[in-house]
Amino acid sequence: MIIILLVIILVVILISAYFILENQNNVSENYTENNNDEYIEKTENITTNQSSNSSFTLDSTVGEVINDKAFAGFGNLIFPVDKDINPNTSLRDVCYAYTWYNNINPNKTVEIVNYLKTMADEGNTIFYDIYTDEEKAENLDKENTGLFFFKGNPGEKFAVVSSGGGMVYVGAIADSFPHCLELSKKGYNAFAIIYRPGYQTAPEDLARAVAFIHEHADELQVDVSDYSLWGGSAGARMAAWVGNGTEKYGEKAYPRPAAVIMQYTALTEVTGEEPPTYNCVGTRDGIAPYQTMQERINRIKANGTDTQIEIFEGLPHGFGLGEGTSAEGWID
Repeated sequence: MIIILLVIILVVILISAYFILENQNNVSENYTENNNDEYIEKTENITTNQSSNSSFTLDSTVGEVINDKAFAGFGNLIFPVDKDINPNTSLRDVCYAYTWYNNINPNKTVEIVNYLKTMADEGNTIFYDIYTDEEKAENLDKENTGLFFFKGNPGEKFAVVSSGGGMVYVGAIADSFPHCLELSKKGYNAFAIIYRPGYQTAPEDLARAVAFIHEHADELQVDVSDYSLWGGSAGARMAAWVGNGTEKYGEKAYPRPAAVIMQYTALTEVTGEEPPTYNCVGTRDGIAPYQTMQERINRIKANGTDTQIEIFEGLPHGFGLGEGTSAEGWID
């Protein structure tokens, strides 16, 4: 009799727990859907005002973006070419393909591709090759390189942003496009580099990008004085390395950046040639310990160079703009 009562009580508890969890899941799903719907509506209204062409939504697919005529010739570079992403993946779900990244906002992805499409449809050049056809013919890997241009005010200074990806892929849609879009809103001319992953090839491509922008400054309508190099994770290493001199990576010695902005990287080397440097990182970063970044900043500062570091409580690796987290607004 006691055993039967215990079984009945256990069944009641399990059934109650199931309905409680189910209710919590429904609340969470409804909350997410409501927020996404509100953001999509806002984004679509903005896009409609800018262009009569159809815009992308959270349900649009990677393949639809890549094959849009606005991106002819370079659409494949919007998403990582070094990752096997199913073209039927929605913009809502593509964030799950980005290893080592957290806090990716799918709504920001939609905003970015709509921005790029609108700019292209209006006749603006949004992508530039950094290598000649001859150079690409000699090295086919250079086919998958270039600069996405997020135009700011004509004659304003420029920034080049290098995304991370562990030197195995280029996570631009998560870790450089969002930064570039926000910088362009503030008036800066921002370039997101698509590079060849690799500890030698990546900084070579960034150095070439800096050279390209200097050589085409009039065409691009940018001020080449006091430019900045930005990067997250592997991209932060690129920014730091090239910030010490383009001549170290096969280009002539162009002026060095006025500042290097770095996110979540465990780089330790200090040469004594560092430009003014800003760092930010989270306390739960298991790839780039915040203590390592703090120690490097202290060493740069000891050389008499301006530095700043922000450490955000509880954040893991790859938080990007940090929207909805304790890091939100760090880009300011």
